[in-house]
Order: sequence, then C-alpha cells, then structure tokens
Amino acid sequence: MSDVYLGIDWGTTNRRAYLMSASGTCLRVLEDGGGMQAERGRFAQSLAELLQRLDLDPATPVIMSGMVGSAQGWQEVAYLDPGQPLTALARQLVPIQGEARRWIVPGFCQRAGSIDVMRGEETQLLGLQLREACDGWVILPGTHSKWVYLEGGYLGRWSTFMTGEWFSLFGQYGTLAALMAAGADDAASFADGLAMARKREPLSHALFTVRAAVVSQSLPAASARDLISGLLIGAEFCAMEDSDLPPGTLRLLGSPALTARYAEAAQAFGLQVASADAQACYLAALHQLYLEGVRYAV
Repeated sequence: MSDVYLGIDWGTTNRRAYLMSASGTCLRVLEDGGGMQAERGRFAQSLAELLQRLDLDPATPVIMSGMVGSAQGWQEVAYLDPGQPLTALARQLVPIQGEARRWIVPGFCQRAGSIDVMRGEETQLLGLQLREACDGWVILPGTHSKWVYLEGGYLGRWSTFMTGEWFSLFGQYGTLAALMAAGADDAASFADGLAMARKREPLSHALFTVRAAVVSQSLPAASARDLISGLLIGAEFCAMEDSDLPPGTLRLLGSPALTARYAEAAQAFGLQVASADAQACYLAALHQLYLEGVRYAV
C-alpha cells in the first residue's frame, strides 16, 4: 500500500492537485492552468510532469475527477445515473487503460426533464454530504455554474449555466473585450448588473446595451466588466427564481472569490445563503474514494 496518493480536480480551465497521506492528511496543494483545454491530447505526459514537479514516485496512485473523463479528456468515462447515490462513486472508479494506478471518477447524467451532465462537481458534492449530510439547493459557481438539489444523498435534479465560460469569452473576443479589459473592482456596477438582470430582458440585448452605454459615454468603460458579471450571474438567479426554486438556505460551494459574488447576488434576490469549505469537501471525498475504491487495488 502506498504511503501517499494524489487527487486531481481536472477542470475545463484549471487543475488542482492534492497530495494526500494514506491517513487522509493533505500534505500539499498545487494549482495551475493545466485544465482540459490546455492539456488536451497530452494528459499522460502532463500527469508525468506534474508528478515530477511534486517529486513523487511515478507509481503514486492518482484519483482524477472532472473533465479528464470527458470525450475531450484523457479517457471518456460513462456517466452514472442519478438513481445511484453519491456514495456509489467509490465503487465506480474507472482505471485508465494502459496506465497502472490511475483512476477517473465518473460523472452523472440527468435524462429526466432537462438533460444535463456533470463531471467534477459530483466529487465536491460527495464531500459535502460526508461533512454535512444536507438536503436542498447547492450552487457550485465556476466555468459552468451548477445549481444542484440534493435529496438524501442523491442528486435530485440540477441545472447548468455557462456563466463563467461566457464571461471569459466576452473578455477575450468580440466588441465587449476592450471594455472588460479596462474594468476594475466595482461593487456598485455589479449590483447594477444584477438589477438589469431582474428586468428579464433578452440577455443578448442587455449585453449590447452595456456596450452602447459606454460608447455613448453614459457609462465609464471601467464599470463594464463588473456590470456584465452582475448581468450574467443575475440571469442564473432569474432563471432559478422563475422555476420551482423552493424556499430555504442555499449552500455555496466554490472558490472564495466566486462564492462572495454569488452570496451578494443571493442577497439581492432575497435568498439566504451559507458557504461550505470547497477544499475541505473535496478532500473528504478524495479520502473516501481512496479508502473504498483504491486502497485495496494498489
């Protein structure tokens, strides 16, 4: 049995690696921009380089979650059905073909009602259940923001929003990019964006009005970035507010910067929120996956 193992949250944009002791202590965290989009086609080489950076034996067991298991990832892994509980993940780890001591955590696919999928968030949610055993709505902000309803350790239903991806694309390409590059932290503009979203105008039109306001000198260019952020995040809340969102406390599970933004948005929409420690949840899930799915296989 190995004395250590490595857990990797391999997302679309970023990658976070956690060096863990066999007893469940996190020894080191490394975060970089080596997400799926950057490492596509060279996952094995990228992992080897990561192990070398961490000065780890190439035979170190590795548990990977996220987009590494997608069709664009290292090896496509079939989705689980939400009829299986989150705790089933440990027994469903998929070994990488031709690679020893490498496993991928499967995601989930929702086919009833609105079709939706997740890869990576299920591991965080497993950790949340291990730490809190909570029911109700959980928001996981990120490149693809997810609203997930938990029921008794199962994924009841969820909805995904491409909020982070859109914000990144608007900041790099098109007529909004130059405006967003001039932006600075502006809480008032973020709040204005949330208010714009609540008008429920078509999003493509509302985004153009931001550009029009800047070019007509009705809005400082420095305000555009946070205004667009508020508009995009606010559109999520409007969509969920218009659905069957039941009353109760929303849990936020994500990076401190993003959860702060979503907490502000929730307050603007009159919703109660509580934040969970995303890293602690992920580490709890990793150790459960190691104990039940990996330990006796190494």
